[in-house]
Amino acid sequence: MTATAPYRSPLGTAGRDGFARLVHAEWTKFRTAPGGPAGLVLAALLVVGLGLLSAAGSHASCSKGPVEVPCPVPPRGPGGEAVEDKFFFAHQPLRGDGSITVRVSAMSGRIRLPDAVPGVRNVAAAMTPWAKAGLMIKASTRQGASYAAVMVTAEHGVRMQHDFTEDVAGLPGKVTPSTPRWLRLTRAGDIVTGEESADGVRWTKVAAVRLPGLPAQARIGLFAASPGDVRVSGNAVGGSTVTSRFAEVTAVMDRLDVRGEGTGGAFTRDDIGVSYELDGSPHHPGGFRESGGTYTIIGVGDIAPLTVGSTVENTLAGAMFALVAVIVVGVLSVTAEYRRGLIRTTLLASPRRGRVLVAKAVVVLAATFAGSLAATAVTLPLAERVLAGNGVHLLPVSALTELRVAAGVAGVLAVSAVLALAFGALLRRGAAGVIAAVAAVLVPYVLATTSVLPEPVADWLLRVTPAAGFAVQQSIPEYPQVFGHHAPAGGFYPLPPWAGFAVLCGYAALVLALAVRRLNREDA
Repeated sequence: MTATAPYRSPLGTAGRDGFARLVHAEWTKFRTAPGGPAGLVLAALLVVGLGLLSAAGSHASCSKGPVEVPCPVPPRGPGGEAVEDKFFFAHQPLRGDGSITVRVSAMSGRIRLPDAVPGVRNVAAAMTPWAKAGLMIKASTRQGASYAAVMVTAEHGVRMQHDFTEDVAGLPGKVTPSTPRWLRLTRAGDIVTGEESADGVRWTKVAAVRLPGLPAQARIGLFAASPGDVRVSGNAVGGSTVTSRFAEVTAVMDRLDVRGEGTGGAFTRDDIGVSYELDGSPHHPGGFRESGGTYTIIGVGDIAPLTVGSTVENTLAGAMFALVAVIVVGVLSVTAEYRRGLIRTTLLASPRRGRVLVAKAVVVLAATFAGSLAATAVTLPLAERVLAGNGVHLLPVSALTELRVAAGVAGVLAVSAVLALAFGALLRRGAAGVIAAVAAVLVPYVLATTSVLPEPVADWLLRVTPAAGFAVQQSIPEYPQVFGHHAPAGGFYPLPPWAGFAVLCGYAALVLALAVRRLNREDA
């Protein structure tokens, strides 16, 4: 008796070659079918076309009294990021090494509220949480120049900050006449050390930071700044409205001791970053006065990274519409074979049906990513150029971040297409697959970013649904020392970029595994 081995297709041969041939076969089917390539071309055109159309329709100008003028380009910090650098600075030259010590004995502030009586100014005695005052060494008085500062804040205790993005916490507590705080800033080469003390005798180091390229002659002195008062109010449908109001801080200091070559003379007073009215008078000026060894300094503005403005991901708004196109491509890449009755022929080519579905997913993933990456790579520089011509200044980011945004958006489209394919294979109906994928990815994103839901719900949607993947496009990070409203509607996501993208990938893998299991069970 002769045993005959059952027939196996060459495409089902175990090993890499067998799967590679299966992928090649699925790629051949995908590129020769009219729906797949046409859908990806449409998606790419939507990314490019809508991105450029949106850029062409965006214009920016700023008012100076009754006159419209071009908006100024935000200053850049040492790392190339856009920054806010507006504060009052009373300073002296410091050549080489030296130190400055002071006692902050009081802090107070004012916040402009909406007028209760028309024409009567309504000013409240209060401070914003990140109102700050203390000691600073700065490379120059140019906005964006390198600096290090040790300070007391209204509600965040003592802090050591440098070069806009870096922040180190010291001891908590508020400054009052009964609980003053001593501060000291010491320079040794390009190392600046900040210290604090409750009595001027026992000192605690807050941080020692390095300022590369700090010139031999720097400026050292007293400063004060207060960011605007940001208020968030709810609306009838659960969203929120954000307003920012003028705020200033006043700090009283004494026991000043400045040591080092070049110090000891009169203070030079600079209202860094102040804007001017048409008549040449400063708009919301700060101030400084000295009386009998007591120094009173008043400041407005902030010294921090700029996180509000147009961002590079805004140029890729067309990806939201392209998402629908790639979802349809993903679903039809599998349901079209069920509808035409060709799926049996396809499955006969492999002894394990699940491998067929995985091969389809590889093809859809690669084709969608390649087409989408080409579209985002073209759109970003062209849209940036158009926006610049219209007076819109995008917040600058590094080349690596811009690459991550372009590749990340392409990745979201590609993985969403795979998720759609998996839904199509699981549900076996084109319409059902499209609805499921849109409901899983697009609907949560729209609800979370259009201020129609309370922010805790919006944050939750962007943590636990596939829409979390859109976090990969956030180009400007959230800084804890920046006083602002960091919400999904403003482009801030609750998860880090790659963590959010991993959530989307996890959903795609899960649904694909369920679809593979269903196919394999049918084979059994």
